[in-house]
Amino acid sequence: MRNCLGPEVILDAFQLELVAYATIKAHELKPNVILGGHSQANVCGIASLNTKIVGGQAAAAGSWPWQASLHNSNSHFCGGSLINKEWVLTAAHCFPSTSTSGLLVYLGRQNQQSINSNEVSQTVSQIICNPNYNSATSDNDICLLKLSSPVTFTDYIQPVCLAAVDSTYYAGTDSWVTGWGDINSGVPLPSPGTLQEVTVPVVGNRECSCLYAGFSSITNNMICAGLLSGGKDSCQGDSGGPMVSKQGLVWIQSGVVSFGQGCAEANFPGVYTRVSQYQTWINSQISTDMPGFVTFSSSGTDSDLNVTCNALSSGATLFSLSPILISLSLLIEHTLKVDA
Repeated sequence: MRNCLGPEVILDAFQLELVAYATIKAHELKPNVILGGHSQANVCGIASLNTKIVGGQAAAAGSWPWQASLHNSNSHFCGGSLINKEWVLTAAHCFPSTSTSGLLVYLGRQNQQSINSNEVSQTVSQIICNPNYNSATSDNDICLLKLSSPVTFTDYIQPVCLAAVDSTYYAGTDSWVTGWGDINSGVPLPSPGTLQEVTVPVVGNRECSCLYAGFSSITNNMICAGLLSGGKDSCQGDSGGPMVSKQGLVWIQSGVVSFGQGCAEANFPGVYTRVSQYQTWINSQISTDMPGFVTFSSSGTDSDLNVTCNALSSGATLFSLSPILISLSLLIEHTLKVDA
């Protein structure tokens, strides 16, 4: 087994047992992954410091070790996720230009406005956005960043697993979104700017298409998540960041923060790029140290199969919840989630 946490990390007996067990379980749950010495499949998705998950609060340091903060001109503008030692996954709409000048990627970062002893920063040598990205519809909103040099994995810096092409995410699947975005419409994250986490359920594509009818087209390249009562969402400054779900002890990225209608509004779940649709494209761009693709399998039946637009009721009781992450209006009908 490859060393999950790098040569400079000292593990106690419990951590060693946890990592070993997690790796065994991960392999049991990965029928369609790339294994061997040139793949992340045997190390990805392990967050040994993630001790609890509660939506709508600051995340504990190291809880989401793949989270990246993208900076330009010394300012955070988008999120991303580490998928191996040299590559970060993010959103195409974060990059109207493919110039790497002034671009920095922070990994292991917890706070935006205080010292982070566990972080590293890297410049970017290459930006590769999906050639089929459509800025008008946000379809194929996905991009890869190649770091200028490899990073060393630690408890605070780890790659996430990616959803394989045959993954299934039924309506209601628990998901977690992380980022440094606004905490309300036009309200920035207060100092020290601690990484936020929020839990949201998957909303099936049929239902999401009904809800967004007249606003935006929901394609098979997208996955939706959020409370229909509103109040929880991903938002301004969160673009490009990961949406993940847990299978066994392994975290698997299902989505990339893309867009939404307004800010955590009722009946408008957040829309994410569906990672499983891009396994072939991602692997075609990365020649060595391949990302770990894992098949996420939902249990039970998918209630979205029975959804019809006419059956959706607009008279449901709505609850007033305080959103932890929001969105930003851009120059198109829907809302992209990148910092201005």
